[in-house]
Order: sequence, then structure tokens, then C-alpha cells
Amino acid sequence: MVKPPRYVSAIQPYVPGKPVEELERELGIRDSVKLASNENPLGPSPLVLKEIINDLTNTKSSLSLNRYPDGNGYYLKQALSRRLSVSEDEIILGNGSNELIDIAARTFLQPGDEAVMAHPSFVVYPMATQAQGATAIQIPLKKYTHNLDAMADAITSSTKIVFIANPNNPTGTMNTKAEFERFMKRVPEGILVVCDEAYCEYVTKPDYPDSMKYLAQGKDILILRTFSKMYGLAGLRIGYGIGRKDIIGEMNKLRPPFNTSSIAQKAALWALQDENHLQRTREINEQGKTYLYKELDSIGMKYVPTEANFIFMPLEHDAHTLYTILLKQGVIVRPMGQHEIRVTIGLPEENKRFIDALKKVMG
Repeated sequence: MVKPPRYVSAIQPYVPGKPVEELERELGIRDSVKLASNENPLGPSPLVLKEIINDLTNTKSSLSLNRYPDGNGYYLKQALSRRLSVSEDEIILGNGSNELIDIAARTFLQPGDEAVMAHPSFVVYPMATQAQGATAIQIPLKKYTHNLDAMADAITSSTKIVFIANPNNPTGTMNTKAEFERFMKRVPEGILVVCDEAYCEYVTKPDYPDSMKYLAQGKDILILRTFSKMYGLAGLRIGYGIGRKDIIGEMNKLRPPFNTSSIAQKAALWALQDENHLQRTREINEQGKTYLYKELDSIGMKYVPTEANFIFMPLEHDAHTLYTILLKQGVIVRPMGQHEIRVTIGLPEENKRFIDALKKVMG
């Protein structure tokens, strides 16, 4: 029998949720609200939808489904280059930023290496590390936030990558400019700092680190961003990484030739042009955050203040039990471990559904 390496067979696979339609069928419910995956409740920009439909129905359009996509993402990389003031060869596109985490691990890790990361944080970091036969060194959060001092302490001669999610998923917390600056000063040369900024557009605090500053200084840093969250393109799977030319060049050796689709590239191009949609998304998120804080306070539920589009809630009881009870009321949240749940900030009516269901559960 063919068997993979032991470090691969030991990986605990990511467990996706069932389609909403299937959950409704199984439970006999209708009109459920999904607040489990940190998606933009407004969806993509109307401009994106209009232009994609126009291109798909225009026989002279370059968006032909029988043709392979642009393997280099030429036009999208041009647009990102102008927006970020970096060269095009300092940008890599991915099938979501998730794929870029995997490519970074495959490029820079080998058996016997170590990667330092926080716990809990994005589940893909330890999975991608273990898939290369490397060891994930997981440092507990401090007050639900990356303990960057302890992470720097954990760096050894075997460390090749440090993963930092800022804001962090699942807690929504943020490391400040001062914390990040202190950390970067302690990281030796030759260690890649992967700064995952999937939720950076939601941040409201003024002391959010400027990671691009370290790229300009020539540091060993890879900055990851995505169109899945703020831009509402989660279903099209497109993200991008920014790093020095040599880092991006090495990663491109392992990047699949056609890893981002034509539709995803075109949608991302149009999404970049609709600032009004981004502003509306921010407003909806801030309004929802304020409402949820107020209501959770009113029933004495603990939560972690967030800089993202979700709220992490420590519980005094079993998370899966609460998840199941809420699910039967048509509200889908995400259990995170035994005593925590994560709830996406949705539209006003979705947030109210969650609070009403939670109040009912709490008696």
C-alpha cells in the first residue's frame, strides 16, 4: 500500500462546514444566516458583477472560459504595483492568500526546520509547516494577542519562517507598531517573516504597523493580503503577496502556472476601483460591531474587542453545544476549540438574528 511520509499522514485536515442548503435540509429550517466564515455580508462590488457579466456575454472579450488565464496576472499585478508603489516582480498572485502560505512553506522549509507562530491563530500555518516535515513552534497568545516578544525568544538556528496574522484570526486582535518594530529588530537575517494581513482593511486603530516599511528597508518579509474579505470575492479565491524580488522569484518556481482564474483576476481589477463599496463595507462592519458589543454587554457575554470583521467569544460552557443550539435556530457560527466561538459581523438583520437566538439560549 502506498503511504505518504509520516509527517503528512499525521496532519489533521481542515474540516469545512456543510453547504447552508444541506444544513437547512437536514434540520428542517429555512432562511438561516451564515456568520461562520468571515465573509463580506454585502457581497462583491456591484461594479464587479456588472463588468464580469458584460465580459462573459461579450464574444470579443478577453474573458473566454475556453482559454487559459493569464498565468502571470499581468494587468492585476500592474494595478497592484501602481497602488502599492512596488515593482511587479515584487508581487505574487495566489488562489487566495491561503495558497501563498503553502507556497512559502514549500519554498523555504524542509524536514528538520522550524516555523514559529502563535496559538491559536490561522490553522493553515501549522498544517503547511508539517506538510514539509518541519516543526511548528506554537507560542500561546497573551491577552488574546500575538506575544511577539515570546515568539522572538523562540527563534533558534533551525527557524526559517515566522508566521504573524495581524489582525489575528480567530481572536481579531492586533499588534501595534511599537510591538512589531521591537520584534523585527530581534529577527535575525535569513528568517522569513510572513505577515498575514487578510483583515488589514478593517483596522481602525491608528497604531497599526506599516509592514510595507520593512519591505522598503529590504527586510526578509512577505506580506499577504486577500480579496476574500473586504472585497467580497471569497468564492473566486484570489489573494496576493508582496516581498523582495528574490523572495517572490523563488516562490514563483513553485507557483502553479495558472493558479488564479481569468474571472478572479478581472473581478479583483474592478474591485480595486470601487472605493465606495469598501467604505460601505467598513461602515456596515463598524455599525455591526457597535450593536453586537452593546447587546453582548447587556446579557453579560464575554467577547474580545476586534479589529476585524468577526468577534471571538470565550465561553463558560461547551462551544459545540452552543453552536448546535444556535444552528437549530438558523444561525450558523464557528466553534473554535472547546470553549470559544467566533461570529462574523453581518448585516443588521443578521446580527439581530444572532443576538435574538443567543438571548433565547441564555434564558
